[in-house]
Amino acid sequence: MKIVLQRVAHASVRVDGVVVGRIGKGFLIFLGVAETDTEAVAARLADKACKLRIFEDEGGKTNLSLADVGGEVLVVSQFTLYADCRKGNRPSFVGAGKPEKANCLYEYFAECCRRHVTKVEQGVFGANMKVELLNDGPFTLLLEGE
Repeated sequence: MKIVLQRVAHASVRVDGVVVGRIGKGFLIFLGVAETDTEAVAARLADKACKLRIFEDEGGKTNLSLADVGGEVLVVSQFTLYADCRKGNRPSFVGAGKPEKANCLYEYFAECCRRHVTKVEQGVFGANMKVELLNDGPFTLLLEGE
């Protein structure tokens, strides 16, 4: 499982011109699922992401978590995180999880985030999505499961 996590001032995702998810201050999480991933990996990564202390405290140090700042989460499925571009000019996606399994783990990941954060919004799995965000920092992290 791979996550690209961006600290945002706000973010939204649209499908066919309709906003399907919108958050204020918090994390925009792009989630890629591999065929070898499990619920245990998803739970660990959701826990890790939601507990990251990357918001500034009154002293300007990145010392506060989502819970500390009342932050929100927007999770967007992104199988392209498993693109293999080592050979040729066309990415291979053989490392990405099959859609049925990936969707189940995507939903499970979002549910695990809800254990930590009051507001968790999602994109639509497999849809052509348009994501808008105002990156805060910018502060972007890559997290990977085992």
